[in-house]
Amino acid sequence: MSQQPLMPKATAVWLVENTSLSFEQIADFCKLHPLEVKAIADGDAAQGIKGLDPILTGQLTREAIREAEANPEIRLKLAEPKVRLPQTKARRGPRYTPVSRRQDRPNAILWLIRNHPELKDSQIMRLVGTTKSTIQSIRDRTHWNAANLQPLDPVTLGLCSQLDLDLEVQRAAKERPAAAEQGATLLPPEVTTAQPQEAEEPQQAADELNVDAVLAKLKQLGGKRE
Repeated sequence: MSQQPLMPKATAVWLVENTSLSFEQIADFCKLHPLEVKAIADGDAAQGIKGLDPILTGQLTREAIREAEANPEIRLKLAEPKVRLPQTKARRGPRYTPVSRRQDRPNAILWLIRNHPELKDSQIMRLVGTTKSTIQSIRDRTHWNAANLQPLDPVTLGLCSQLDLDLEVQRAAKERPAAAEQGATLLPPEVTTAQPQEAEEPQQAADELNVDAVLAKLKQLGGKRE
């Protein structure tokens, strides 16, 4: 899709009032329907809209307009911008927090520390837009307002979205060492029940030896009587 000029209707109003371009030429340049341009010329549409000069905004040149006025087959195109604006890059660093919400950040930090202890300080900084010293003071209960802090969900406070919070929690879960997770699991039943079985085997062997000794002694006693 080709680019359209800034404020198409206001540009169309100016071209209708200040040039002899055809409705089709104006409609093609402003990405409007020819009937809509005709309605603007008749005063039935765009009432109260002030015309925008495309020459002053650098979208057209006077030479291009004169050529198009002389030849109705010519279609106007946006002029190349004289100044190239650099592409905006993704913002890095802590999230910006509005002034009206900054007083809620300590409560949100306390909520994250209690409910998601696996989160790193850098992750909390990205979610809430705070500093490492503030997080540490809340952890150590040395914050100036520590006695009045209450854990509040940062999503409910509007400091971050639920999607961002879930993403940081998933990252923290992936970075957690596997050994820490295995240490909290229970032992299998085979291991826990192995010791009682081993303790019973010597007792059974001792019982068998006692029976053999008793039978041998009985045979000896019987032989003496004969």
